[in-house]
Amino acid sequence: MTTTPSTGPNILDPALIADPRGGFDLVREEAPVVLGRSADGTPAWYVTRYDDVRAVLGDPRFVNSPVPTAGTDAVANRDQMFEMLGISREFVPYMTSSILDVDGIDHVRLRKLVSRAFTVRRINVLRPRVEEIAGALLDGLDGSVDLISEFAYPLPITVICELVGIPEADRPLWREMGAAGNSIAPGAMGTAVRQMVTYTHDLIDQRRAQPADDLLTDLIRAQDEDGDRLSDVEMVTMVLALVTAGHETTANLIGNGALALLTHPDQLETLRREHELWPTAVNELMRWCGPVQIAQLRYASADVEVGGQAIAAGEAVQAVLVSANHDPRAYDEPERLDVTRRPAGRGDGHVGFGHGIHYCLGAALAKQEGEVALRSLFDRFPAMALEAAEQTWAAVPGMRQLASLPVKLR
Repeated sequence: MTTTPSTGPNILDPALIADPRGGFDLVREEAPVVLGRSADGTPAWYVTRYDDVRAVLGDPRFVNSPVPTAGTDAVANRDQMFEMLGISREFVPYMTSSILDVDGIDHVRLRKLVSRAFTVRRINVLRPRVEEIAGALLDGLDGSVDLISEFAYPLPITVICELVGIPEADRPLWREMGAAGNSIAPGAMGTAVRQMVTYTHDLIDQRRAQPADDLLTDLIRAQDEDGDRLSDVEMVTMVLALVTAGHETTANLIGNGALALLTHPDQLETLRREHELWPTAVNELMRWCGPVQIAQLRYASADVEVGGQAIAAGEAVQAVLVSANHDPRAYDEPERLDVTRRPAGRGDGHVGFGHGIHYCLGAALAKQEGEVALRSLFDRFPAMALEAAEQTWAAVPGMRQLASLPVKLR
């Protein structure tokens, strides 16, 4: 069994949770690859520089499913982590069979089943509805409000639930379950997983009896036509992944982006003068203050070298997105928020949505929602101002999200 390092970064370090950008900037400048600890306390290689992070995320030899090899206990460590989080054995398959967790042909098979719903063309068709939802939410705001609870969360959860097929009455429950699923409080995740799995099985039964024009009905139809394409467990995990990932991260992008623009009035003024820059601005906000700080833990399926460091088959790797997105080797003045900054090449120019085969399936939708939300918000309330000089951040490992964002609208 590999030994646990006594030093090095740890995703659960309170200092890194409080200031992931500053903390991982220091790690990045120490060395390209540094041995630290994963959430369960076992060894993990932290990769922090832009080129190396892209190399890891784009290399099929790094996989999301633990690789059992001599000298490492990756599978046992993962199971121990589930136990620590209070996830009982019967629910472990729902944590290991989703599109976020499987690799190779299984990942491709699952991605094909839902990718048509997230093409740029389909997302463009959704735009009027996203604008309608944003407008209705803004109509209900006045005076002093918390942007997180009253706008940033309701918008994306409404959009993704309509797309998937979650009834309107149940959407507040999904927000609660999603928040609990990201919590490190004892037992919170185990309870949330049990509730979400039970709910989704019941919803699938309802939709079989009463089909609708939604993604869940499409998944049921695909399973009925060819059961080998999608198991019952995979269908449930698909819903969990789409709904939780589809609202949590986008809500945090909207919240983080609103705060960034309120504290950078020069950049906000540029957007008011040049509305056509909003898509570029959202891309820059995703780089500068994106919510996902660290990619999902990956495992080497073969001996690999990254940044001059030998990584043995079976060893765990943490690709640190926040430090890659602020790497001066990749960006001029990376700490400067610049809503006119454009990618040097094709694609996003950052790794906020990941890279490679596991690149975020809903990236186009998240960008659209971020653009519609922020543009609508600042157009509607041009005199909006923060109510507090300092903000409270939620203590969620690997994420950067505001607990609240109190503002005065007028």
